[in-house]
Amino acid sequence: MRINGSVAVVSGGASGLGEACVRKLVAGEAKVAVLDVDAPKGHHLVSELGDAAVFFQTDVADGPSVQAAVDGTVKHFGAIQVAVNCAGVGIPMKVIGQEGPMPIEAFIQTVQINLVGTVNVIRLTAEKMLANRPNTDGEKGVVINTASAAAFEGQIGQAAYAASKAGIVGMTLPIAREFAEYGIRVMTIAPGLFLTPMLEALPEKAREALSQMMPFPKRLGHPQEFAMLVGQIIENPMLNGETIRLDAALRLAAR
Repeated sequence: MRINGSVAVVSGGASGLGEACVRKLVAGEAKVAVLDVDAPKGHHLVSELGDAAVFFQTDVADGPSVQAAVDGTVKHFGAIQVAVNCAGVGIPMKVIGQEGPMPIEAFIQTVQINLVGTVNVIRLTAEKMLANRPNTDGEKGVVINTASAAAFEGQIGQAAYAASKAGIVGMTLPIAREFAEYGIRVMTIAPGLFLTPMLEALPEKAREALSQMMPFPKRLGHPQEFAMLVGQIIENPMLNGETIRLDAALRLAAR
């Protein structure tokens, strides 16, 4: 799938990894729909990018909200060839904390946004991809999800987050096998520690300590490096049904 001339939907596209993907795709001459709950950031980003981007305020955990954004994308740009799932939350919380058991609502909310939200975007964008004209390989679309190194080595306090991200890893191959019939590839990236707004808010000393955990390169990842891999996945037709760790060989400790 060529980036040039394609139409992409990027959830969580107003900041962090998602914003980097939006900028990468627009620079490659794609049209991009930015889906995010943060309206001010979303509108600011698309105003900077011009006619190549459009914003839809979207709650990925809500099916009708995603449907409206997907329908709006097709109405605005005519089709969808690429879906990139970057929307997610990661609030630390122990199962048994100082105040007692974790509120089950907190666990459900994390899974609802990270896992169910990813499925919402996949199922509704893939339906639109079915109408695309296949390229010479018979390809109609590409779906790229965001998991985490925590899917494999979740730390203490990450039970909900790790479960939601492990779910994304676990469904990648089954959906890729299902969508093979339609000419739609499905891939997942599992990033390690990246300079997203969450980590940028930490004191410099804390960020330096995290950097020292990285085997090589000994620094936090840049969102542009995540976006670079997204671009490579889109354009390499042999990448399908796999989760790629993007973590500088980091293996998370227990805490």
